[in-house]
Amino acid sequence: MSNSSEESNWLYTISPKRRAINLNFKEIWYYRDLLLLFVKRDVITMYKQTILGPLWYFIQPLFTSVIFTLVFNNIANIETGNGIPSFLFNLAGITSWNYFSNCLNGTSDTFKKNQGIFGKVYFPRVIMPMSTVLSNLIKFGIQLLVFVCFYVYFVFFTTTAFNTAPTLAIVWLPLVVLIMALLGLGFGMIISSMTTKYRDLSFLVGFGVQLLMYGSAVMYPLTLIQDKVNQGRLPNWVGSVIEYNPMTSVIELFRNMTLGAGSFSISKLLYASAIAVIVFLFGLVVFNKTEKQFIDTV
Repeated sequence: MSNSSEESNWLYTISPKRRAINLNFKEIWYYRDLLLLFVKRDVITMYKQTILGPLWYFIQPLFTSVIFTLVFNNIANIETGNGIPSFLFNLAGITSWNYFSNCLNGTSDTFKKNQGIFGKVYFPRVIMPMSTVLSNLIKFGIQLLVFVCFYVYFVFFTTTAFNTAPTLAIVWLPLVVLIMALLGLGFGMIISSMTTKYRDLSFLVGFGVQLLMYGSAVMYPLTLIQDKVNQGRLPNWVGSVIEYNPMTSVIELFRNMTLGAGSFSISKLLYASAIAVIVFLFGLVVFNKTEKQFIDTV
C-alpha cells in the first residue's frame, strides 16, 4: 500500500509544519471530553482545599466593591452619575473586569504550568487556554448572578429612588462577553509564549493587570476622565490611552447595558470587537509558533 493510501486512513497526522493561524475546530471537537475534563478540574481544584470553597466567588467581588466605594466614592468623592448607587456601579465594573483578568492570568502561564503533560502526550495545546476561558465563564455567570441580586435589592427593596435601568443594548451582552474572552485569551497566549524564554514576565503579569485595571475605567466613569482632560487637569495622551483602551469600551458598554450609565455606541462595540479579534489571532500565531519548540526552552 502506498504512503498516500496509508495517510488517507489515518485519523490525524501530527506534524510540526502547521499554518501560522491554526485553529482546527474539528480536532478540538474530537477532544471535547478532554476540554470538559480540564474545565471541571479548573473549577473544582481552585478552591478544593479552602475553608470557604466556592464562596470566594462571591466574597472577592463584594469586598472589592465595598473597598472601591469607600475609597473612590466616599473619600475621593467620585460621582457615578445618574444617581446610580456607588456600590452597584463598582460591582458592575468589577464583574466585567474580573472575567477578563481571570482569563488573562489563567492563560498567561499555560506552557510553564503544563510542561509535564505537554511533554508526554499529544492533544491540541490550545485546549488548555480554552479550558481556562470556559471555566472562568462559569465564575463570571455566578458573579453576574450576584450583581443581579444586588440590583434587585437596590431597585425594589430600598426607599431611595435610583435612576437606573437596563437598556435595549443588553442584547449585545453575549458579544461583550466574547470580546472579554478573546482579549484575555489573546493576551494570555502571547504572555505564555514569551514566558517560556523570559521568566521575568511571569512576575510582571499580576502587577501589570492591576495597573491596567486603573486605566480601564473600572472604578470611575469615562466622563470623569474626559472632563479632567477638558479642564487641563490631565494630559491629552492619558485621556486617549484610557478612552482607546478596549477594556474601557467593554466596561462602559456593560454598565450602559445593565445600569443605563455611560453611553452606548455601535462604533465602540465594533472597535472593541476588532481589537479583540486582532489580539486573539496574533496570540494564536505566537502560541502555535512557540508550541513547536517550547519543550526545549521551558
